[in-house]
Amino acid sequence: MRRLIALLPVGLFLVLAGYFAWSLRPGYDPHELPSAMIDREAPAFDLAALAGDGRIARDGLKGQPLVINFFASWCVPCRQEHPLLMRLAKQANVRLYGIAYKDKPEDSARFLSQLGDPYRGIGVDRDGRTGLDFGVYGVPETYVVDAAGHIRKRFVGPLTEAAVEKELLPLLRRLGGS
Repeated sequence: MRRLIALLPVGLFLVLAGYFAWSLRPGYDPHELPSAMIDREAPAFDLAALAGDGRIARDGLKGQPLVINFFASWCVPCRQEHPLLMRLAKQANVRLYGIAYKDKPEDSARFLSQLGDPYRGIGVDRDGRTGLDFGVYGVPETYVVDAAGHIRKRFVGPLTEAAVEKELLPLLRRLGGS
């Protein structure tokens, strides 16, 4: 029994050393949240459009790669990334769609009228069900979806210039979008 107690610190040390070795391995990003949705078909959704009487539905968006950005008017990081989304939308062949997540439609409309509307279409996810189906952790989150409707990349938090230039745009080019 004494021997077992004496070996306990050695065992704890080995467990901690293994954890740190795993965390420090090359290519590991501790800030990246894994998504079970990568390489799977995007969840089906059919949302009321923010403007007009139309609808925004997954099946209507298939055929070309696209970017889906979950945002909300009450989200401070969404305001931070918004100028980048405005620039991104001006680039040829970037199909950018928005989903207003757990937000009042009038607040989303006011947000976009103040900051500009970069989206080709906006769905209203008032109860957050579509966000839940996508695995949204918190807004903003951005997904790259291929022409067949499969999620290829997830960006958690506000997009950055570096992420757009090094990851998002090259991925869209590989997928045939831009």
